[in-house]
Amino acid sequence: MALIHCDFFSEVLDISTAMYVILPQPTQGQIGLKGRSFGTKHPVLYLLHGLSDDHTIWLRRTSIERYVAPLGLAVVMPAVNRSFYTDMERGYRYWTFISQELPEIARSFFPLSGEREENFVAGLSMGGYGAFKLALRHPEKFAAAASLSGALDIVSRVRDEARQPEFENIFGDPQKLIGSDNDLFHLAQKVAKSTGPKPLLYQCCGTEDFLYPDNIRFRDFFRRLPLALTYEEEPGTHEWGYWDRKIQRVLEWLPLRKDSQPVTGHP
Repeated sequence: MALIHCDFFSEVLDISTAMYVILPQPTQGQIGLKGRSFGTKHPVLYLLHGLSDDHTIWLRRTSIERYVAPLGLAVVMPAVNRSFYTDMERGYRYWTFISQELPEIARSFFPLSGEREENFVAGLSMGGYGAFKLALRHPEKFAAAASLSGALDIVSRVRDEARQPEFENIFGDPQKLIGSDNDLFHLAQKVAKSTGPKPLLYQCCGTEDFLYPDNIRFRDFFRRLPLALTYEEEPGTHEWGYWDRKIQRVLEWLPLRKDSQPVTGHP
């Protein structure tokens, strides 16, 4: 695998920002690791961070590079600060950045596939919310999305009085959040009623996680819709041991194409 720390300028944010990118490399002689690639344009997973983290966190807390090496899967890990992947009421346009500008920039820099069936998104906590929002607002762009301990019931989250000023800076008037394009429950209903493509969703949460009730509400609501959801739970809290295990499960679950012949390296 190739690991690239990419600093670049965002026209949408009007600031310099950063992302880590993992690119497939076919290798045989690398000790303890065999990489593969399936062609010139790589399938890609956009891997999103949580509220208190940044673009470095998945590499620092998990073995994501090792996990994706045999899959021929590229991984893009962007930085979005504490934005909830939203065009903030008082702040930066992180939704426009993550949903439009970032994929275009990443594909201009690196050989990443633009095909829907080879584009996926996953994230933890705030990033789980962002992953589902990307897939549900742009089902024509993403074949699958995964939420690990996601903050999926954002309407309930904004009622937290301790964080209300911050949430108002992000979302504005909390009353206007219900039924908006930042409300995952509303987005799920829209996708269910549409005649367009439907993304596959994977959701997991530890039963001792403080976001577990939010996840149960979303699961129960989603199961009433004609959409595909894989839901898993097990004992666990909001911590990296759990997410390191579950990202491996996500990679097993992803609908990666199996019809291509891998390119293999030489010792």
